[in-house]
Amino acid sequence: MKILFVASEGLPFSKTGGLADVVEALPKALVGMGQEVAVVLPRYRGTKASAVVLPSLTIPMGDCLRFPAVADGTAIGGVHYYFVDDPEYFDRDQLYAAQGKDYPDNAERFAEFSRAAIEVAKHVWPPDVIHCHDWQSALVPVLLRTLYASDPLLRGVPVVFTIHNMGYHGLFPRDILKRLGLPDTLFHTDAMEFYGKVNFLKAALVFADYLTTVSRKYAEEIQTAEYGHGLDGVVRWRADRLKGILNGVDYSAWSPEVDTFIAARYRASDLAGKRVCKKDLLEQFKLPADAAALARPLIGIVSRFADQKGFDLIAQVAGELLAEDLTIVALGAGEPKHEHVFRELAATFPTQIAVKIAYDNAIAHKIEAGADMFLMPSRYEPCGLNQIYSLRYGTVPVVRATGGLDDTIEPFDSTNGRGTGFKFETYSGQALLGCIREALRVYADEKAWRKVQTNGMVKDFSWQASASEYVRLYETAQESRNQRAAGTSN
Repeated sequence: MKILFVASEGLPFSKTGGLADVVEALPKALVGMGQEVAVVLPRYRGTKASAVVLPSLTIPMGDCLRFPAVADGTAIGGVHYYFVDDPEYFDRDQLYAAQGKDYPDNAERFAEFSRAAIEVAKHVWPPDVIHCHDWQSALVPVLLRTLYASDPLLRGVPVVFTIHNMGYHGLFPRDILKRLGLPDTLFHTDAMEFYGKVNFLKAALVFADYLTTVSRKYAEEIQTAEYGHGLDGVVRWRADRLKGILNGVDYSAWSPEVDTFIAARYRASDLAGKRVCKKDLLEQFKLPADAAALARPLIGIVSRFADQKGFDLIAQVAGELLAEDLTIVALGAGEPKHEHVFRELAATFPTQIAVKIAYDNAIAHKIEAGADMFLMPSRYEPCGLNQIYSLRYGTVPVVRATGGLDDTIEPFDSTNGRGTGFKFETYSGQALLGCIREALRVYADEKAWRKVQTNGMVKDFSWQASASEYVRLYETAQESRNQRAAGTSN
């Protein structure tokens, strides 16, 4: 089967969050199972390409035309990459926003990207299934079932659409339909209309053949008012076409036994290298790294700094938290208010907390290896990958029981030695503080701590099982779409 991924970011070329990890690892896992996979990405600043395969597409955008190229990237791990090349749209400092504000032309940028991806499917790499990800590629199923509906080459191609985060819609004024050259009939409650605006994510929920999201728990949560962000009714309507498939982990990149970014390698049977990594991590963040500091529990954070991630809880209890004998290192970037909180805490407690405002893959690996605990107090978390990485590195997760965090972390029970981390349910600073204090209590018991570490390190969240689920879904989608196409032609 030939599967074409369409996404706005993907490692090793671009990343702001976990989407990029998935768009790298899942195609690789599918190729390992004998599938053929290509990925279409925007050509952002710094992305190198080997050749041009389509020098000039003609993309109608309302009253004007645009002429992006399609560049041919290298094949990595058997996965072929293509890039939509339009410097005016994609050669920018950041992927989606500048100084905390979305680019005002994001609708146009990703509409062009979606149309170009369909042209790749038509002229360059004809797939059996198209797999789209998040609102930036949401127009692909819309375009296929409207403007390309009569195209014999594409009519039978199903679209599987994955919701990585229900909180990001791609919401624009009504007149964007005209500016994108889309029919005004799409401005309807059964299509793209959402409280007087145009909602890209809603469109994909309506037009895609099948929907997935990135954990079983999150598939349930997004059908509720609390987590559905106003689209829970649409999701419930499509619930028979929705499947929660837990994200996997690429252990060839994220394992202390093979990691090339960390100061020393180690395994569950021999954790000596983890102490070396801890010392290196403290030094990277210019924190004390003497014997006393190495004995003190070290909490790591790697995240987008966004409301979703629960950093307001840290702000609520920062004084009480940092009164404990612990150290915190944080890596991330995002909303200025959260960056400001971390900077202020680092300035107030310079020997206990340090922050790097950046996306840095090498430092992320060092945090996973060098920290004792990994903190994810998310308001909601569709899947989360860092808590799964942390398990393999013996870095014990402290998480809120939501979405994929709840699916992947089992609370540690010191009476029977079972469990892989620590969880709290109520979204409050005091609940977070109590959970961290419980983790600190277990940390003080060296034998118990070693047990919770090794419990996590032997867990297997590799992509093989999840990739198999996707293959079965692709086959179901293909069969369903072929039946629909045959019905249309009769």
